[in-house]
Amino acid sequence: MGLRMAQDAFDFIVIGAGSAGAVLAARLSEDPQVRVLLLEAGGKNTSVLVRMPAGVGTLIKQKSKHNWGFWSEPEPHMDGRRMWHPRGRGLGGSSAINGMVYIRGHARDYDQWRQMGLEGWSYGDVLPYFRKAEDYGGGKSEFHGAGGPLKVNWGEQSDHPLYRGIIKAGQQAGHKVTPDFNGADQEGFGRYQLTINDGQRWSAARGYLTPIVGTRRNLSVVTGARVHRIVVVNGRAVGVEYSLGQGKPVQSVRAGREVLLCAGAFQSPQILQLSGIGDPEKLKAHGIAPVHALKGVGENLQDHLDVTLNWACTQPISLYNEIRGLRQLKVGLQYMLTGKGTGRQNGLEAGAFLKSRPDLDRPDVQVHFVIAIMQEHAKVQVKRDGFTLHVCQLRPESRGRVGLASADPYADPSILTNFMGTEEDRRVVREGIRMARHVAGQDALAPYRGEEIWPGAAVQRDDEIDAWVRAKGETIYHPVGTAKMGLTSDPMAVVDKDCKVIGLEGLRVVDASVIPLLIGGNTNAPTIMIAEKIADVIRGREALAAVA
Repeated sequence: MGLRMAQDAFDFIVIGAGSAGAVLAARLSEDPQVRVLLLEAGGKNTSVLVRMPAGVGTLIKQKSKHNWGFWSEPEPHMDGRRMWHPRGRGLGGSSAINGMVYIRGHARDYDQWRQMGLEGWSYGDVLPYFRKAEDYGGGKSEFHGAGGPLKVNWGEQSDHPLYRGIIKAGQQAGHKVTPDFNGADQEGFGRYQLTINDGQRWSAARGYLTPIVGTRRNLSVVTGARVHRIVVVNGRAVGVEYSLGQGKPVQSVRAGREVLLCAGAFQSPQILQLSGIGDPEKLKAHGIAPVHALKGVGENLQDHLDVTLNWACTQPISLYNEIRGLRQLKVGLQYMLTGKGTGRQNGLEAGAFLKSRPDLDRPDVQVHFVIAIMQEHAKVQVKRDGFTLHVCQLRPESRGRVGLASADPYADPSILTNFMGTEEDRRVVREGIRMARHVAGQDALAPYRGEEIWPGAAVQRDDEIDAWVRAKGETIYHPVGTAKMGLTSDPMAVVDKDCKVIGLEGLRVVDASVIPLLIGGNTNAPTIMIAEKIADVIRGREALAAVA
C-alpha cells in the first residue's frame, strides 16, 4: 500500500484510519476536486496475523504494533482491577483486530436515538447506509446491500456439530431461532454474519482504502502520525499538529474545510482534551489552556461487560484439537502458503440475542459461542478441547469516563468504565449466566458436553455469581459515547446530529464516541454506517431514502 507524505494544506484532514476514518477518507476523496489527508498513528497492518481470521486470538491479547493495549483505572465495582482494553492500531483500526462479527444492533436502538431528538437517525434513516456499505454474500435484499466496499458473508463451518448443537440447544431451551440477526427479527439463536471474505479478514481498510491508496492523487495517507492537537483559531478548527515519533519534530498541516476526528471512543476525547476542548477545570489540572468549554467530552462512556462460561468437550472437535502443539505452526504455514485450513475461521460463527425479562421490547443479553475455551481475552491457555459461551450485557446503566492521564500526546488515556455500577446491571448478567447454563445443559449438546470448567458448577447463588463476575468479567470491546451526539440544549452533548462539535466550526467527531446510547450488539458495523451517513452530509448529498 503506497503512502504519500502530507502537503501543507488539504480540504479535509481525517484523524484516525479506523472503521470510520477509512470510510470518510474513501468517500470524500471520490470527489477529485478535494484534497484529503488521512493521519494514522499506527502502521499499514499488512501482517498475516491481521489478514488471517484465526489470528484474532493473538491480536486481542497483547499490546503490539496492531493493538494499543490500554488498561483502565482500578474499577470500583470489579474488585479494584485494572481491566484490559484492546484497541486497534494501524490502518483499519479495531476492525483489523476484532472478532469479525457483523451486527448492526436492534432497530429500536436507532428509533430511540430519533426519540431523543436526533433527526435523521431512526432505523429507517440508517438502514440505507448499512446497505450502502455492504457487499453481502447472500445478495441484495430488503435488509442487505450488494456491491458495497464491506464484504459480509456467512461462516464456512455451517455443518460443524458444535455450531449446529448450540442453535438446537437454544431451541430446546425455549428460545427462538432467527435466520438473520440483521434482518426482521434479532431475537433468538442463530448464525453470525462475518466480515470475512474468501478466508481473509475484511477490515474497513481492506474494503475502503486498499482499492484506492496510491491511485487517487487527491488522497494522502500518513502512517505513524501521532496527533498532538487540533489547532483552533477564533472558534474554528484550522489544522492539526502531529509528529512521526516520540521526540520527532512537530509538523503542522492546514485544513481548508474541516478536521474530522475519528480516533475512537478512547482517543477522540483524549485528542479533544489535548486540544483544549473539554471541561475547563479538568484541562487546567493538566496545564492545558481551555480553548472551548464542553463538559461532556470524555463523559458518558458505555461498554459491554462480558463473562465467559467454559465447558469441556468430550470429543476432539474443538479448535484446540486443530491447533494444539505443533499443529498451530502447521495452521499458520498452510494459511500463508495456500490460504486454506483452520486459519480461515474465527471460531465464532453462532450466538444469540436474548431477553433477561419477558417484558422487554428488545434483547438485553448477547451470546457469542466459541468452539474453544476462552478465558481472559485468550491470555489464559487451557490445554483441552472445549467450548465457550460469552454472556454479554447489552444495555448497561453504568456510565464511565475517559480523561487525560497526562498532557503528553504519547501517553495513554485514563479510562474508567464503571462496569457493574448498578443493581440492574448485576441482575442482567446473573440472568444471562443462568440462561447460558440452561442452554448448555440441553440434549443437543449432550454428545459433546463435559464438565463446566468456568465458573464451575459450585457457583450458583446470587452472591457467588456476583463475586465471580467481579473477579473475571471483562470488556467485549464495544466502548462508545464519549463525544455524545445530542441536542445543543443538552449540556453534556459534544456533537450535533451532523457530528459537528457544538460551538465550533470546521470540526466533527465521526466514530463510535458519538453514539449516545450503546446499541444492542457489536459496534463495528454501526461505526461504518455513521461514517457513510456523515460523508453524504459533508458532501451536501441528499440523504439516502429512508425505509418506511
